[in-house]
Amino acid sequence: MVNEYDVVGRFSGLHLKTLKIWIKRGWVTPTTDPDGYHFQEIDVARVGLIYDFSNDLQLDDDTVDVLLPLLDQVHGLRNQLRRLAQAVDAQPEEVRRRIAQTLADGGEEV
Repeated sequence: MVNEYDVVGRFSGLHLKTLKIWIKRGWVTPTTDPDGYHFQEIDVARVGLIYDFSNDLQLDDDTVDVLLPLLDQVHGLRNQLRRLAQAVDAQPEEVRRRIAQTLADGGEEV
């Protein structure tokens, strides 16, 4: 875990005030204690993404407000698909074959 000063130091031109605004908006959700904010590496990666959106792509706050939840949904769906694929892989060959055939047929039952 790193503190807010370490996070700000990783991104040229990112100010502590801006980071705190992102936290207030709920874009980043570090843990807090009396010493301040503490970020896991996944939080730092998200700060980097927001930083790129804001600086490199020059997206406004309203656009980032829409984009971040959509990206979170995509990430969640990818995790669900991964779990589904693992569950399918654990099935007997005949079941896997029928699933593959159903998918090949466009969802029609075999």
